[in-house]
Amino acid sequence: MLDSTWLNPEALAQHSTDLRQFIDFRASTLPNGMRIVEAYNSSGLHFTLLPDRGLDVWTAHYHGVPLTWISQGSPHVPDFGLSWLAQFNGGLLTTCGLTHIGPPETDPLTGETRGQHGQYSRLRAEGARVEWLAAENTLVLTGTVAEAALFGTQLRLERRVLLTLGEPGFTVEDRVTNLGDVDAPLMFLYHVNLGYPLIAQGTRLATADVGVYPRDEAARAGFDRWPEYAAAQPNYAEQVFFHHLKCDEQGATEAVIYREEFGLSLRWSSRELPYLNQWKNTRQGIYVCGVEPANCVPEGQNNARAKDRLVLLPPGESQRFSLNLSVLAGGEAVARSINRIYKLREAGVPVAHCNLEDYRIS
Repeated sequence: MLDSTWLNPEALAQHSTDLRQFIDFRASTLPNGMRIVEAYNSSGLHFTLLPDRGLDVWTAHYHGVPLTWISQGSPHVPDFGLSWLAQFNGGLLTTCGLTHIGPPETDPLTGETRGQHGQYSRLRAEGARVEWLAAENTLVLTGTVAEAALFGTQLRLERRVLLTLGEPGFTVEDRVTNLGDVDAPLMFLYHVNLGYPLIAQGTRLATADVGVYPRDEAARAGFDRWPEYAAAQPNYAEQVFFHHLKCDEQGATEAVIYREEFGLSLRWSSRELPYLNQWKNTRQGIYVCGVEPANCVPEGQNNARAKDRLVLLPPGESQRFSLNLSVLAGGEAVARSINRIYKLREAGVPVAHCNLEDYRIS
C-alpha cells in the first residue's frame, strides 16, 4: 500500500487539475428522493451524509470495513407520523435534540407533547455548500437546519463538516442560535452508533472517568462490566451508563472504542458537552451500541428541569458544539489514544457542570 507522502499538495498539483480525484463531498439523489452526499478523502475512510436528515452521517466504512449498523430500508424519508425508533437509520451519527432528548413526554404545565429524542434528525438541511481551505488541506460542507414553530421555539443550527485530505476522520462543528424572544430549552446529543465488526465480543470502551452511573436496574446488573462488549444475544435488554469524565485544562476530553488493533476515537470539548452517555445494545440482529457526548442525559425536559440540569439558551445567543471522529488503524494508533486517556485519568480535572448525583448507586 502507498504511504501518505503521495498526498503532498505540490505533487497533487503536478498530476491533476481537479481535487475531486482525491477528496470530495459528492451529492446525488436516491430513488426514494432522499438526498445523499458521499464523502471521501484518500484516507480509506468513506461515509455518507443525509441532508434530509439534518446532515447526519449514515453509512461509514474504512477500507471497506463498516464502522456502524444501519436499519432495514434506511435511509428513511423523514416522516413525523412515525416513531423515532421506526425512523432510526442507525448510521454513524444521529443528532438528538434540539429541545428534548429522552423518552416521549407531556409537559405538565403547557400540555405540549414531545417525541423521543426530539425533532432534529427528521429536519432537512438547506443551503448546502462546499468550500476548500487550501492552507489546511480541508474541504468543508456547510448547511443550515431550522427547528421552529409559529408562537414556539425559533432555533437555527449551522453545521460544518470538515474533511482533511489523507486523514481517516472528520469533524462536525455546530452552532445553535436562538432567534426567538424567550429562553429556549437546549438539549443536544451526538448519538454515535457503532456496529459489527468494530463492536463485537472483546471490544472495550476507554474513558477518563471520575464516576460511572447506571441508568436503571438493567444497567446495574451489568455495572461491573460496563467497559466490555459481549457477543450477540437474543432479547438482550439495553444497558445505559452515564459518565462523569476528566478533561485537560482547555476542557478537551476523549473516549476510545477499540478491539485488538482497530478502534475509533471521539474527541470533544467538555465545556459545551459535559456528559458522556454509553448505550450498550448487543442484541442479536440489531447489534448497535452508542457512545454519546452531550450537554444532558437522555431524561427529557421534565426531569432535566426538576433536577436543575436543563440548559436554557437566551434570546439572540448561540451555543457551539463540535465532535471529532478518527479511525484508529493499527496498534500504535490505538495505544496513542489510550495513553492520552490514561494521562487524563492521572492529571486531568473533573468536568464541570456534570450533575449525576441522583444516579449514584447507594
